[in-house]
Amino acid sequence: MIDKDGYRSNVGIIVCNCKGQVFWGKRQGQHSWQFPQGGIDQGETAEEAMYRELHEETGLKPEHIQILGCTDGWLRYQLPKHMIRSHSKPTCIGQKQRWFLVHLLSDDSCFDLRAFNKPEFDGWRWVEYWHPSKEVVYFKRKVYKRALQELKPILDKTRSSR
Repeated sequence: MIDKDGYRSNVGIIVCNCKGQVFWGKRQGQHSWQFPQGGIDQGETAEEAMYRELHEETGLKPEHIQILGCTDGWLRYQLPKHMIRSHSKPTCIGQKQRWFLVHLLSDDSCFDLRAFNKPEFDGWRWVEYWHPSKEVVYFKRKVYKRALQELKPILDKTRSSR
């Protein structure tokens, strides 16, 4: 779904473990890394899209995670000009994302990057919480930093109560 301003509705997902580390996925056949993310389908809520995308990209099911929180509103980023497909209508100039912070309730064996017929990732690792904001592709860095900043107090509160 692309809105009137040219932004595609999307969810971003930060999966954390009991150590406060986050899942960091290596994009299929590339040297770039990112969090799980994906588009919101017509008639789908952001939460429904989050569960679907998380399963498609990591193999995780609802019983493997607990939602800790999500961003209050949409976080937007624009695509670099060379990535905009101006011949397609409507033209997508970037993404607007709702970000979810989820806690892994299972061990690492529940991850299955081949759960879906078109894998998004061909590798993954646990990294320190702030690492992705420095390593993700340059045009997503501000959104990653904003999502991580907004969701960090939720993670801290959850970890201190365990």
